[in-house]
Amino acid sequence: MAIPVETFFLRPGDQGTLQARIQQMVAEGVLSGRFRRGEKMPSTRRLAAHLGVSRITVSLAYTELQASDYLTSRDRSGYYISEGAPEPPDFPETPRAERVDWQRAMGRRFAAGAVPVRPSDWASYRFPFIYGQADPKLFDHANWRLCAVQALGARDFGALTQDYYDRDDPQLVEFLARQTLPRRGIQARPEEILITLGAQNALWLASQILLSPGRRAAVEDPCYPALRVLLGQTGCALSAVSVDAQGLPPEAVPEGTDVIFTTPSHQCPSGATLPLERRRALLDRARALEAVIVEDDYEFEMAYLQPPTPALKSLDGDGRVVYVGSFSKSLFPGLRLGYLVGAEPFIREARALRASVLRHPPGHIQRTAAHFLSLGHYDSLVRRIGRALGQRRQVMEAEIARNGLEVAGVAAHGGSSFWMRAPEDVDTAELCAALQRESVLIEPGAPFFQRGDGPRNFYRLGYSSIPSERIAEGLQHIAQALARPRSRG
Repeated sequence: MAIPVETFFLRPGDQGTLQARIQQMVAEGVLSGRFRRGEKMPSTRRLAAHLGVSRITVSLAYTELQASDYLTSRDRSGYYISEGAPEPPDFPETPRAERVDWQRAMGRRFAAGAVPVRPSDWASYRFPFIYGQADPKLFDHANWRLCAVQALGARDFGALTQDYYDRDDPQLVEFLARQTLPRRGIQARPEEILITLGAQNALWLASQILLSPGRRAAVEDPCYPALRVLLGQTGCALSAVSVDAQGLPPEAVPEGTDVIFTTPSHQCPSGATLPLERRRALLDRARALEAVIVEDDYEFEMAYLQPPTPALKSLDGDGRVVYVGSFSKSLFPGLRLGYLVGAEPFIREARALRASVLRHPPGHIQRTAAHFLSLGHYDSLVRRIGRALGQRRQVMEAEIARNGLEVAGVAAHGGSSFWMRAPEDVDTAELCAALQRESVLIEPGAPFFQRGDGPRNFYRLGYSSIPSERIAEGLQHIAQALARPRSRG
């Protein structure tokens, strides 16, 4: 790797000859870790022209640096950082003196409500029972690569380079309107569809448009933790509605509610599916309240056991349901590609808000996804993932029963996780910490609940990223940890 010449500059006011200052500049780059062993230095001619000094000055500096083993020369190739150059010291960087009172300077706060994240090295754990991560062995790397190359071609050059401003890739939008949404019973025009940076971005757009201080939102309890963070940023009042074995009870949605957030197909995290009767009742309740419903259908492609129930939006005759979909669960989380479907006036506002923040998701990513979908690779991938998850679910069910673990909820149509209940005296945050030392990852359930003093004995087990052959041993670790004596008080 070549070090860009633009990273070199002579600081005004530095003492010493030009040659000494160039030597110091290179040495500081090595000692700070900015320049690494084996990286190629700019040529003497190019660095001299960039710094506005004579070439002989740079050549002399390089010669001295070579003598002290900071640089090495290679025949007809130039100068490189030497393999014998000093390693950067292993100590924390001295913090700069801060003269700004950031507690006073910040008008709004966002970090306080941040949702806990899983370890960044989760893939190195032997038993990662975590949700929402892809198994790289199942992904269709070859065809995704071909579609990406096709999107880089001359025919698709406009999609790669054009600034759509507030629009989206027309091929991707057309596929959603003609293929994806009809599978959920949804009919929508392009003007009623907006591409987002994943479901999280879609929920943020919806919450920012529909809510403000003085308005009220109703959410399921337990629910997706990051949703409560998004809603808290709007300043709205928040009502948590406890779910049961069939999902959200419509009659429990309180008076004065303006927006109802729900996951009717696969309740997050319990997996409950809202029956058809309740779906109609929820639409009636929203109509009586003059409320809007935001339907998060985050996992509908993972219905591999039986066909999914039609989306709530497919039953909506008023246009009051805003539908959120995502490709992150079925493709890969890092894709960050989702979509909003709603009435044209709502999408118009969502499009304007998105444009003020990020214009639109990258055109190349949209066009790559459009090719992957339209050429049938996506459907093949979903079927392959469904077969794999179906096999893993069978192993999970058998081993959960064999180890005497208690299931609190599981999606009837498929999905990729089990919502579990530990004994009441178990704090699953502590259980999670203990299991990590045995290379087992689980998700504590407390963050899913609205109340800070809510139950702490629930946890979630995902199985999308753990091979079938490791499930039994991983669940044995969990059962053994639950069987150990626990300290009281």
